[in-house]
Amino acid sequence: MARELTPATFEDAAAALAAATAEGHHVRIVGGGTKIRWGNPIPDPNLVLRTTGLDRVLEHNVGDFICVLQAGVPIARAQERFAAEGQMLALDPPLGTGANGNATVGGVFATADSGPLRHRYGAPRDLILGVTVALSDGTIAHAGGKVIKNVAGYDLAKLLTGSFGTLGVLLSVSVRLHPLPITNATALGASTDPDALALAARALARAPLELEALDVAWRAGRGGLLARSAGVEARRRSQRVAELMREAGLEQVEVVEDDAGLWARQRAGQRSERAVLLRVSARPTLLAHVLRATEEVGATLVGRAALGASYVEVQPEALQQLRAALPAHATTVTLDAPSPTPDAWGAHEGPALALMRRVKQRFDPSATCNPGVFVGGI
Repeated sequence: MARELTPATFEDAAAALAAATAEGHHVRIVGGGTKIRWGNPIPDPNLVLRTTGLDRVLEHNVGDFICVLQAGVPIARAQERFAAEGQMLALDPPLGTGANGNATVGGVFATADSGPLRHRYGAPRDLILGVTVALSDGTIAHAGGKVIKNVAGYDLAKLLTGSFGTLGVLLSVSVRLHPLPITNATALGASTDPDALALAARALARAPLELEALDVAWRAGRGGLLARSAGVEARRRSQRVAELMREAGLEQVEVVEDDAGLWARQRAGQRSERAVLLRVSARPTLLAHVLRATEEVGATLVGRAALGASYVEVQPEALQQLRAALPAHATTVTLDAPSPTPDAWGAHEGPALALMRRVKQRFDPSATCNPGVFVGGI
């Protein structure tokens, strides 16, 4: 059985990695455990290194909208602190809010997890300014800075974001914050026609509406389009969005001001306890095709309507049928599954994978950190 360690300092984490490397051991890096099934399984890790002991907010510069957080800080707790100052970290991944918000800062950035707010504010790599990371040889490295315009080392911070802990252990991140909206309102429309939903989504994506989020959902032959507006003009803007939805042919159009439940359901649709959860990436113009494929196999879907990122929950026996029905150029990644997936990333070859392998060799030549978890067995 793997030994578990929860370091409380950066130095302890680095020392644990260095010792594991010296002994030829494999280390499984874990935060809040909300994405423990993501990626390929690690066969028999010798050490489980949990970052939850690194749970301090190191700096919060309210005036500059900048914060430095240790990797083990729960996103939900950080958001409470930011909200007290009228600010927010514009990330809303599943399990990142409320009483069950166990997702940690390090885990969210390591896996590039996100939620509906990605429509306006971008992915985690768009919000990160700097990192502190422990490398497998025990080195503690720093990249980036604490100001938005500082570009020194900025690409390295982005490189580590979404690397699934295969390059080292994220110890802390420096992030940019945004003003917390005073009010929100969501326009909601429905249709049984995938083409109508896709056309409406494209119309809203092109319109100068400054939407906080633009999501799509599909279940049992019926879909919905959700468009969230924020700020003092939220209701008026949502009324305009509702008009555009009606013009696009959507039905049962309404404006919901108490909309937290709508978006909680969207985030919940990005996880699955009993079925297979696929992240499907396809051009936004192929949304109708993805919706039809979802319906064909009796699956459900939530996703970012203007970004081409969908999360499809499908029963294991229908997985291959779904993949065959998706657009030819769509890519899929298995996130959740009832049993470990041998290759969650599917087949990937070519120059990009070769480059990623060279990066892995450069940062973690001993393959100590989360070996095999990432694409191509990295």
